[in-house]
Amino acid sequence: MTGAAAAVLGTQLAKAFRGASRETVQALRNVSFHVPRAALTALVGPDGSGKTTLIRTIAGLLRPDAGRLSVLGFDVTTHTQAVQDLIGYMPQTFGLYEDLTVQENVDLYADLHGVGLPERSERCHQLLAMTGLTPFRSRLAGHLSGGMKQKLGIACTLIRTPELLLLDEPTVGIDPLSRRDLWTMVRRLVDDHHLTVLFSTSYLEEAERCRHVIVLHNGSLLREGAPQDIADLAAGRVFVASSSDPARSLQARLLHDPALVDAVPEAGKVRIIRAAAPVGGVDLQSDGSRGIGCEFVPVPSRFDDGFMMLLRETETHQFFEPAPAPSTKPNGELVVEASDLVRRFGGFTAVNNIGFRVQSGTIFGLLGPNGAGKTTTFRMLCGLLPTTSGTLRVAGLDLRHGRKSARRRIGYVAQKFSLYGALTVTENLDFFAGLYGLRGRCKRNRLDWALHEFQLAPFATVPSSQLPGGYRQRLAMAAALLHEPDILFLDEPTSGADPLARREFWRRITNLVDRGVTAIVTTHFMEEAEYCDQLVILDGGTILAQGRPSDIRSCAVTAENPSPSMEDAFVDIVSRNRLDQSHNRSER
Repeated sequence: MTGAAAAVLGTQLAKAFRGASRETVQALRNVSFHVPRAALTALVGPDGSGKTTLIRTIAGLLRPDAGRLSVLGFDVTTHTQAVQDLIGYMPQTFGLYEDLTVQENVDLYADLHGVGLPERSERCHQLLAMTGLTPFRSRLAGHLSGGMKQKLGIACTLIRTPELLLLDEPTVGIDPLSRRDLWTMVRRLVDDHHLTVLFSTSYLEEAERCRHVIVLHNGSLLREGAPQDIADLAAGRVFVASSSDPARSLQARLLHDPALVDAVPEAGKVRIIRAAAPVGGVDLQSDGSRGIGCEFVPVPSRFDDGFMMLLRETETHQFFEPAPAPSTKPNGELVVEASDLVRRFGGFTAVNNIGFRVQSGTIFGLLGPNGAGKTTTFRMLCGLLPTTSGTLRVAGLDLRHGRKSARRRIGYVAQKFSLYGALTVTENLDFFAGLYGLRGRCKRNRLDWALHEFQLAPFATVPSSQLPGGYRQRLAMAAALLHEPDILFLDEPTSGADPLARREFWRRITNLVDRGVTAIVTTHFMEEAEYCDQLVILDGGTILAQGRPSDIRSCAVTAENPSPSMEDAFVDIVSRNRLDQSHNRSER
């Protein structure tokens, strides 16, 4: 594609950084690509693939070591200011001022960009209407939900009209309903205003809806083109497997087969991708049930199937293989009993009379949009926040009186991973072992176990802040498991993680649950809800639905959509509840 036809044209771009041990880290390796004008382009790849480096280079914040980069017709290395005058850039951690209102944040960015008062008034009115923030213009940014903060960030970025909008992981940590709203807004900008948008994402279904996709891995370009071109790489190799076993158990067995590239739960079944040339394993064409006891049905390939094919062709990724071990904890016991739970903050009720039970040796999922009360419920279950009223027993202990004792039996992985960035991997593990009261030989044995079990030994002396995202996740989980807890709490543990890291994570969780550990998890990846035995969907501090994944999906079955996905069900349940609430308020 010529420079005139492309908004961004990169040729043989290279960029290196100096690592912690003075070694050179190659972030971009001879990358050549283009971004078409007036279109939506996705930038995808595993953690550490170079996505953020490439976006920052396009924005003129980094200078390439080699190669040429044209942005909107300008050489970004020689005309940096000219480029920056024409683009909008929203980084992963956009700088909202949480003690300012929505209106004050927009006004501040208008001042910073020199937008005059007449233009500002009209532009601000349009942006707040487009983002749905007009009713909240007087609300402090710190009191907005995660999805609303992202929308406000885009509004601030667009306060001056750019020709190119760069978004770095704009939907990380955002619930499915807010993600759909946000992408509806971005698509409107592209369709109605012919804006060019380049965004990086961990959600592959978002990339599938784009006109153009750029796939990076280890700083190199794997492929670029239309999403369907990448989906076609897996054509004829994708099947859906079903059996009487739970989907996560079937997935665990299928992943042992070297003939399979990938296996992931989907709507109560398991979606699998065959390797180009099977080596042993199951011949799906001749006998789909042989040796595994399940049925295989061919299905059309999608973008994420082709993406996984590309990754597995590039590197031989070995999924975590757990050592076989019997359950060490009794299954089926009630480990959480919540009844009539209420939590108020002043006059605001965050959790309103909810109740549920969790059995040992299961995975229990707490789902809900941003601001639904999930985190508040989670913190009460962990003993980090007292209840206002109601009954809560965790690990057999009443949390009104036994929070300290209960904490000894639980492990907690926070949403942002409570690691100490300046400490090495070993120092972090040593610190958490001390917090859990481990001493002497027991402590040394558990540290050795963590380094071996989570393949952290090669990074033992690396500060945790410099670990790749997937390894930070491993370290956080290892630290939470040092004292061998009965219950593991996981608060959005895969937020922002790439597909390979997410599969690795759930493989480990399945192994722990098979050994009798109970996992309680929150997530915004609705396909991950398929790993759960029981689910609760919250909104406005109340329970909208609960049951098995199949029960939740059945709530959204229609003649037009007889086999809804978990995301379809989630959006339908939450949307219907909000519509009912709106009608009730209007009738009053």
